[in-house]
Amino acid sequence: MNKTTHFGFTTIAETEKAERVAKVFTSVANKYDVMNDLMSVGLHRLWKRFAIQVSGVRVGERVLDVAGGSGDLSRQFAKCVGNSGQVWLTDINKAMLRVGRDRLIDDGLNIPVAQCDAENLPFPSNYFNCVSIAFGLRNVTHKDAALREMQRVLKPGGRLLVLEFSKVWKPLEPLYDAYSFKLLPKLGELIAKDADSYRYLAESIRMHPSQEELKRLMEEAGLSRVEYFNLNAGIVALHRGYKI
Repeated sequence: MNKTTHFGFTTIAETEKAERVAKVFTSVANKYDVMNDLMSVGLHRLWKRFAIQVSGVRVGERVLDVAGGSGDLSRQFAKCVGNSGQVWLTDINKAMLRVGRDRLIDDGLNIPVAQCDAENLPFPSNYFNCVSIAFGLRNVTHKDAALREMQRVLKPGGRLLVLEFSKVWKPLEPLYDAYSFKLLPKLGELIAKDADSYRYLAESIRMHPSQEELKRLMEEAGLSRVEYFNLNAGIVALHRGYKI
């Protein structure tokens, strides 16, 4: 029997998910940053800045930005590590990776990029001081496998950061649901000419593990001292764990 997974609220074969997610991000790649600013009212920049601060990345360290999309975190990590450090930008989607690479080049940053799957990272074990994945884990078919891979490539003492949409404070759920399922697809249609992709976004957030569930998954992947920070009443959560 074929194994199944979810694509938003739809149940599909596991073998189909990567292709469907790829179509979503290929469709929205050129409007990705504009839509991020609109749908978060610019808050995504503050969430990412907070992640950089919590990462504790220092000069000379090695950082892996998984599912790095348009390169926002890679750009900030590059400033932290300086010329003696190294930042890799990766994404499974060629269109998104191209956008990120071009933006980094335009900013004068020579950052290596690699198109790869978070579940099968092409890097040696015990290599990076910090690994981050921002707004990408919910799109991964096997989250447990991806977390194990990210733990594998971390050096002992290194840390993994997972920035992701999460479970909002319950009293805000009705308002958040109205925004997610009514306004967000309309914005997607107006700006990106793609309502369905942003409907998937809203659905994928609801299917993503809660704060405590993701903490447990990270611990099962071998990470220690896992903690999380709720941002904007839990609309987004930043998880941090260490490889001991």
